[in-house]
Amino acid sequence: MVEFVEGWIFGPTLGEGAYGEVKLVINKASGDEVAMKMIDLVKHPDARQSNNGSNKEATVHRMMSHPNIIRYYGQRSQANMEYIFLEYASGGELFDRIEPDIGMPLWEAQKYFKQLISAVEYLHQKGVAHRDLKPENLLLDSHDNLKVSDFGMATVFRMNGKERRLEKRCGSLPYVAPEVLTRAYYAEPADIWSCGIILVTLMAGELPWDRAGPPCEEYAAWLEGKYMDYTPWKKLDKAAFSFVKNILVHSPSSRFKIEDIKNHRWFQKNLYNDGQSDHDTVDSPSSKSPRIDEDNFGRNCLSQPEYTKQQNTSSIHIDIENRGGFSFSQPAAIGDLLLSTQPLQATQNSSQNSSQNGSTPFQRLVKRMTRFFVKTNCDETAKRLVNSLDTKNYDCRISENGIVTVTTVDRRNMQLIFKAIMVEMDGKILVDFRLSKGCGLEFKRRFVKIKDKLDDIIMKGPVSWPIAIATNTLP
Repeated sequence: MVEFVEGWIFGPTLGEGAYGEVKLVINKASGDEVAMKMIDLVKHPDARQSNNGSNKEATVHRMMSHPNIIRYYGQRSQANMEYIFLEYASGGELFDRIEPDIGMPLWEAQKYFKQLISAVEYLHQKGVAHRDLKPENLLLDSHDNLKVSDFGMATVFRMNGKERRLEKRCGSLPYVAPEVLTRAYYAEPADIWSCGIILVTLMAGELPWDRAGPPCEEYAAWLEGKYMDYTPWKKLDKAAFSFVKNILVHSPSSRFKIEDIKNHRWFQKNLYNDGQSDHDTVDSPSSKSPRIDEDNFGRNCLSQPEYTKQQNTSSIHIDIENRGGFSFSQPAAIGDLLLSTQPLQATQNSSQNSSQNGSTPFQRLVKRMTRFFVKTNCDETAKRLVNSLDTKNYDCRISENGIVTVTTVDRRNMQLIFKAIMVEMDGKILVDFRLSKGCGLEFKRRFVKIKDKLDDIIMKGPVSWPIAIATNTLP
């Protein structure tokens, strides 16, 4: 494994963002774990701009101290790289808990929504607007508590008691308030609108519309009171619908404010104790949604593979032995990450680290539902995976180190990119799917279809208890 600075080594890649990967950094002595956001200023020159750069993001984020906001530790710059060090949220992404077209139990949706509102209320009290709230930017800690992340689009809208209207159009289209698309807008109602869309997604497992404006017919129907012709609203009970309807008001001045939300009976009612812990929403259609930034509405996720032609599966060979991999020893003082001079480039033997510390790669990874073990080796698994995809609708790129990158277009005609990484664990092959760009719900829909097609090679038997816990494959 690569040692980043003395005493700290790289763990696995946790995810991808607008300008680079997010990696786990682990201290070998103390066991501290930190998420490190890496921004390559050569690959992403627009990250240098003051409005989008890491300096502004860090300046805003370091102001925050709240149990439902990812903690900011610090930042360092080196050559053409920027590093931001953040709290590690081992529970994974909130969108991973949403079952497409179903949602999640109402009590659970209410729990996460309450935590989201608590975080947003704190931000607004600080005079900060997030401007890109969506399930992909909401993480979970080891106790399943929600953590707001990604302050790349955040801005200060109120200072010294003076509030300014915002003009920059940013966010992810299905979650963006209608006024953001058309004119200067007030920050607080726009963030509250996004919270309302998130709640619908949690309860119904789908987005209500592509965008809150023309030419979207679902939104036009909402404005005309014809919403019951569309599936999201059919899934909500009367109390939940009444609540959401007051949040998703077209006019920002008439929209529920934070206090209105907190005083509503649906918000105050304890759904878990009211016997709704097993409540399932049912039926039906679409989250890492296209992020909009100014007029091109296109701030992309960090890693952006180009469309490539599908590879010939007969020639696939994956060199898993020589692949740069995971580090299994542990994250001493976080200050070392910020103050150390040059990151080291020495490579250590990962399997040796693993055995010494008694842990496995995926025990250091975030929880994720989109994984499974297979009976086949890496080469055969990659071939089966590629062959399971419709060549007309998917483009695949297979690297020698065992990463399959799949590029397609979702039902909303937005680009969707995900990766499948094969990892040898305990003598078995684990296939780990990770979203790179696009809608989280669409990604999970595709994963379910792929998993069904590979059913004959997926292991059904038990795995060791530590690995089962780490990979969400408990029987």
